[in-house]
Amino acid sequence: MHEDLLSLKQQLLQTGFPEQLVKLPQKAQVAWREAGDASSDFAVVLLHGISSGAASWLDVALLLGDKARVLAWDAPGYGVSTPLAQSAPADADYAQALAQSLLVLGVRRCILVGHSLGALMAARLALMAAPGLVEQLVLISPAGGYGAPAKAEQQAKVREGRLAALADKGVAGLAAVIDQRLVSSEAPEAVRAWVRWNTARMQPQGYAQAVELLCGSDLGQAAGKLSMPVQVWVGEHDVVTPPAACKAWSELLGAHYGTLAAAGHASPVEQPMEVAHRLASLLNQSYCPNTS
Repeated sequence: MHEDLLSLKQQLLQTGFPEQLVKLPQKAQVAWREAGDASSDFAVVLLHGISSGAASWLDVALLLGDKARVLAWDAPGYGVSTPLAQSAPADADYAQALAQSLLVLGVRRCILVGHSLGALMAARLALMAAPGLVEQLVLISPAGGYGAPAKAEQQAKVREGRLAALADKGVAGLAAVIDQRLVSSEAPEAVRAWVRWNTARMQPQGYAQAVELLCGSDLGQAAGKLSMPVQVWVGEHDVVTPPAACKAWSELLGAHYGTLAAAGHASPVEQPMEVAHRLASLLNQSYCPNTS
């Protein structure tokens, strides 16, 4: 039964949230999934976490597609997206690829949503982008990074631990148990299977680069510099970026803080209806022709 549900999910992915390749300079490409009105210059842009991919946003995209253009990328080095040229890329390198992609896709204004590691990329783009591109910034279970000088010891341990686990277990081994940490204890097997499937699509080089991003970045650098409204949301059962830590980030960033009931770290997969509902409410604060 669970295999049938997974197969159905994969079919929905191809029909309701299909992939396209965006060509960037230096013969690079980024894979994007899209739902909604592809002609709109306004979009909800979704960035996944370190152990995930664009497909993790499937249910959220299907729920929002009749209200706005929805775009989600496989970050550089994930899926069929070209890895970044740098061996240890920074958040600015990912943000540059993101900005270049949005330009090609015709996105001039967006609600930018970063989940977990994606929050570091999203915050950096919000700081770098021309005024008006990022109308609102949403950080879901944001990773704070280990780039601050005070976190040097943690940085070394995280880098060593994650890269050792990748070398020892491989992507398949990481994927086999990832749901045990990313969803709440009450999550059904269908949710767990989708979380594992997304992790299993990771590429080792892309994951290793993302580890460098995590270790070298500091979300705190955005404090006092974000000109747009900011939201920080977290699953009430998140053990990766716990509610207390996310609340502290929201206070530092001057953001509105909220929890997501019955959700762990992978809340867009576990509670997509609630995430989509909250994003839809933000659409009412942005000009979006398809919003009813």
